[in-house]
Amino acid sequence: MSCFLLIPGAGGAGWYWHRVVAELRLAGHVAIAPDLPGDDPSAGPREYADLVVDAAAGQDDVVLVAQSMGGFTAVPACRRLPVRRLILLNAMIPAPGETAGDWGEHTGSEPARVAAARAGGYPEAFDAETYFFHDVPPEVVAAAEALKRPELDVAFEQPCDFERWPEVETTVLCGRDDRLFPAAFQRRVARERLGLDAREIPGGHLAALSQPQAVTAALL
Repeated sequence: MSCFLLIPGAGGAGWYWHRVVAELRLAGHVAIAPDLPGDDPSAGPREYADLVVDAAAGQDDVVLVAQSMGGFTAVPACRRLPVRRLILLNAMIPAPGETAGDWGEHTGSEPARVAAARAGGYPEAFDAETYFFHDVPPEVVAAAEALKRPELDVAFEQPCDFERWPEVETTVLCGRDDRLFPAAFQRRVARERLGLDAREIPGGHLAALSQPQAVTAALL
């Protein structure tokens, strides 16, 4: 039995993982998805990492999983937890000392997003329905809207607090239908930053909501 510690992306709603949490618990594992205070002007990835470490208190076999902006929390948390494996799902892969605000320019995420939109025939202008919820069931979208919170500037301005990549087995998963971080873009960044081949799975950017069984299978 492992403890899957699941970190959400921008906004910090642990609810994002609720469908995967149910699947993992059904398989006999511990699954913890903490809320992070995205709307707290005094908290950024450093403080988020503190909360993640506290959430795993007493666990000794941790699989740390991060979605999207959660990558900026997961990597610093690794050195403070008994992490057996780090899994990045449609995640921002940080460089040492990088801010989330600079990550897009450093990786070329915006040109990649626009190019994928042109090739795929969907709108280039960002909106949540097109880029986040296009493959999520309507009833789940409705529930997500009620839990929506902002991610304040401090989270984008605080440097990611690590000097070198943690010495832990790392897996990169990318949603084949992710429109925010297209799969080809994610594969390039994983190769350039980690020397890893990303594994494609079904689903868009919010794959844990749209394809919970496929995500769970990949985690296991």
